[in-house]
Amino acid sequence: MAQCKAASMPIDANDKLPSDGPAITDATSYGSSAGALQYLTITRPDLTFAVQQACLYMHDPRQQHLAQLKWILQYVRGRTSHGLLLRASPTLDVTAYSDAYWASCPETRRSTLGFCVFLGDALVSWSSKRQPTVSRSSVEAEYRTVANAAVECIWLRQLLSELHFPILKATVAFLRQCVGHLHVQESGPS
Repeated sequence: MAQCKAASMPIDANDKLPSDGPAITDATSYGSSAGALQYLTITRPDLTFAVQQACLYMHDPRQQHLAQLKWILQYVRGRTSHGLLLRASPTLDVTAYSDAYWASCPETRRSTLGFCVFLGDALVSWSSKRQPTVSRSSVEAEYRTVANAAVECIWLRQLLSELHFPILKATVAFLRQCVGHLHVQESGPS
């Protein structure tokens, strides 16, 4: 894959791969490649969803799953300079950003929740996952995601306090809401 043509996207999020089809001959190689990509997601959150989808089929990979895995490798090949830059931050302010995509799964109608937490200008924590239950409204989905972000901020503040780096300023959490076609930013201490 070192000389492969680069792909523009890691995966088509709307494309659902079937779990049937011809099996691959070397499932161990598939598992090894998918596992290596899991380590890469530590500094490449843009790969997280695609790699998670590839890992769903590690127990019984098929030809279309191998093609998807190769596509992810093509994307990585074209974006070797991408990734998180982890460096010391001059300030110790905790800031969180959250968003929810209400009823994003067409099969289960569960929402996708996501947040990221910054310590100064350094991204230190992030999460994106499907909600375990169905939200009755977009407001409920947004409330759940900002609550998850607040929990992460509280944990981070407590950890830093135990390491003798107490945060003296209030944590600010930003919630992204969509009102029609207008995007509104709301903020407030958590």
